[in-house]
Amino acid sequence: MSSAAVGDREGRQGGESPEGDKATTTIAARSSIVDSLRGCGISGIRIDKEELRRKILMPEYLRVAMSEAIRAKDPDAGVEAWRGGDRQEDHAPEAPMVVFVNSRSGGRLGHVLKARLQELMGEEQVFDLSLVKPSGFVQHGLACLERLADLGDNCAKVTREKLKIMVAGGDGTVGWVLGSLSELHAQSRKPVPPTGIIPLGTGNDLSRSFGWGGSVPFGWKSAVKRSLQRAITGSICRLDSWKIEVTMPAGEEKMQLPHSLQYSEESTFSLENFDGELPDKVASIDGVLYNYFSIGMDAQIAYGFHHLRNEKPYLAQGPLSNKLIYSAYTCTQGWFLTPCINNPSLRGLRNILRLFIKRVNCSDWEEIRIPSSVRAIVALNLHNYASGRNPWGHPKPDYLEKKGFVEAHVDDGLIEIFGLKQGWHASFVMVDLISAKHIAQAAAVRLEIRGGQWKEAFMQMDGEPWKQPLSEEHSTFVEIKRVPHHSLMLNGD
Repeated sequence: MSSAAVGDREGRQGGESPEGDKATTTIAARSSIVDSLRGCGISGIRIDKEELRRKILMPEYLRVAMSEAIRAKDPDAGVEAWRGGDRQEDHAPEAPMVVFVNSRSGGRLGHVLKARLQELMGEEQVFDLSLVKPSGFVQHGLACLERLADLGDNCAKVTREKLKIMVAGGDGTVGWVLGSLSELHAQSRKPVPPTGIIPLGTGNDLSRSFGWGGSVPFGWKSAVKRSLQRAITGSICRLDSWKIEVTMPAGEEKMQLPHSLQYSEESTFSLENFDGELPDKVASIDGVLYNYFSIGMDAQIAYGFHHLRNEKPYLAQGPLSNKLIYSAYTCTQGWFLTPCINNPSLRGLRNILRLFIKRVNCSDWEEIRIPSSVRAIVALNLHNYASGRNPWGHPKPDYLEKKGFVEAHVDDGLIEIFGLKQGWHASFVMVDLISAKHIAQAAAVRLEIRGGQWKEAFMQMDGEPWKQPLSEEHSTFVEIKRVPHHSLMLNGD
């Protein structure tokens, strides 16, 4: 769970600005209190509901065609609905928009927020992620719009070109939508719609990163209108995306994975020029991360909390209660009260883990020593982590030069790697009294994990944890490489 700023920096690796993006913008994380005051209308102009609706609502015949394509899971079904319906063409709206809502996020707010959004912009432009997956929208609904444009429907063409996406959910939900939109690059279907955020999760660091705030404000009804209005006028920022691939000995049973990861039929992993080994039969899972990847005690706590919340959903009534329960759960897991000793459940990660990186413009892997006291390693794409904290800190220029680092930004092609020693150290990091243990800055990362006495390791990506089985005989590898294209984010400031 992290947050960041956007800008150029020395050593960044290519990628052109989106059209109209004159310069990247640095965006500071906002406190929930400030966001709440803004959402209540203390700063800002009253937004007329009907005027907002005119700016974002698509013509009815386009909405019907897209809905039919998604329902039938076939773009041609939408085209048939277009042919058989009332095709009185209208002007495209100023800022056509669709919203994905995670109705399970934000305690009880997700469901009522969905109803509010449908009231503002029509049911067909608001998708409940429990019913419509973002990949379904991309492959069927958006494809239908493209087919209509190819058939000469100018309104469909302009709507497709101007389309913007809003996501009401947490960091994991935003990453899920961004990952589905990235399919457009692989299929050469451009432009890729930029994405804004209505924060409903616990950490909401992606939301903080791009000026959308850390939580839904007290006056959430007016805040929703303000968010949609800001999406209309917001500039476009760039965000590095990172492909993560986990390659492991093949097991008889498949793991239970978060929705941001999936089993890969064809692995791109290679041990060329690398002193590692894999069995004859391997399995591979992959996904795209935007915020962070971590392994160790922090992921173990997140995994336990995630399952506790699923088993007892009445405990998770909103972001504040989630944070209180998470803090209490952390204290029960031994991170605070036990040292790193030889017990395999308590010792440091160096006993099972080797870390390799590639530096900018370098093709060779370089092994980086892991401090013996480190019990959690985090590879961070954003400036912030765990509800707006900045564990990397703001190193001074002379320190950066001494360590061979450069100032961190989210569109520079580099990822920051740091370590957390134990709960007390992590606590001081989270309140900005100290910085985390700086380990490396990298253009690519590879972890080699060998189980031994450890039968499993806990990992998490963008707030979604999982339990990774380990083998005593063969290594498990985690590789993180930058995706060639940037994800496009709307600036909510």
